[in-house]
Amino acid sequence: MTTYDVIVVGARVAGSPLAALLAGRGYRTLLVDRDTFPSDTVSTHVLHPPGVAALRRWGVLDQVVATGVPPIRRYSTDFGPVTVSGAPGTPDNPHAYAPRRILLDKILLDAAAAAGAEIREGYSVDELLVDDAGRVTGIRGVDGTVEHARIVVGADGRNSVVAKAVGAPAYEDRPPLTVGYYAYFANLPMDGTFEAYSRPGRGWAVCPTNDDLTMVIGGWPHAELAEHRNDIDGTFAAMFETAPDWAERFRDAKQEARWVGASVHNYFRVPYGPGWALVGDAGYSRDYITAQGITDAFLDAELLADAIAADDLPGYQARRDARAMPFYQMTLGIASLQPPDEQMVQLVGAIAGDQEKMDAFIRLNSGVTSPAEFFAPENLGRLFA
Repeated sequence: MTTYDVIVVGARVAGSPLAALLAGRGYRTLLVDRDTFPSDTVSTHVLHPPGVAALRRWGVLDQVVATGVPPIRRYSTDFGPVTVSGAPGTPDNPHAYAPRRILLDKILLDAAAAAGAEIREGYSVDELLVDDAGRVTGIRGVDGTVEHARIVVGADGRNSVVAKAVGAPAYEDRPPLTVGYYAYFANLPMDGTFEAYSRPGRGWAVCPTNDDLTMVIGGWPHAELAEHRNDIDGTFAAMFETAPDWAERFRDAKQEARWVGASVHNYFRVPYGPGWALVGDAGYSRDYITAQGITDAFLDAELLADAIAADDLPGYQARRDARAMPFYQMTLGIASLQPPDEQMVQLVGAIAGDQEKMDAFIRLNSGVTSPAEFFAPENLGRLFA
């Protein structure tokens, strides 16, 4: 009977980094995924600067850059009357990227293999093995194979087999707030800028990705899902007319792929129990509108690797929630697609045109600055001064 220290179920942006980190520390690690790689998945693509810093720590940033994905040097948010733009990172970590997942996920999987993790692609988990004391002890594949481990980690997304099997309780649970669609376009140069547009009941964003393509992603309230699902092009066209300059630029773009749509449930799950843990979207999920998913997965993989090494899974939940909860609450507010409140109107008006203050606002949107820090009274006082 083969026994591993850790089995990781799910080999994308949470599972592969976790397996690489654990294998690099000497843990005998098995990484399984029902998909084979390279393969694509639905994604907002954006790697904010904190996620880029994680790639650098792991020694794989150069491989991602070598795919030809252009650096994103500037973020711009158009509120209609006012546009705020600035640098998303810091001088030592200035850029964001938006790589195609068919490329990024394969790089991360290969890094896990290079670190010493055993990889099984095309492997679907049928059930978890549980002993008489209720502790998870391993997995059984749909092919009948059985593997045992000290801990089984679910890194298998929102529909996590592991989370369902252990009945991981949810909290801060919210239904889907928006529905979003994205596609790739040629002849739509972005010059290293990630652009976002905010309108009442609507929002969209545009960023450069691989192969000289630009990803266009947009959404509207989930309550309008049925109303617009049969005319995505028309809905986007009407939405873009609220930003005439952008609509004019978009007219020359050539669509290179069909629209892909999704809506996202919002929740935290208790991320650990006897013999099991959760990471990435299996552990918590937030609306796509702030594009924090990949970066969150990277940072949580590091937190969980440290917690496993320290045998401190309760500490993992505490540290994860302390970091993520302010961004989660901010994301829920943005995903409501309501007009900005009076404080936000005044704030945007106060910082517009002041580059230092606009940079500070952009670093909030890029995840470099926590909302708790940004909206602290002393910081707001400085921005309003």
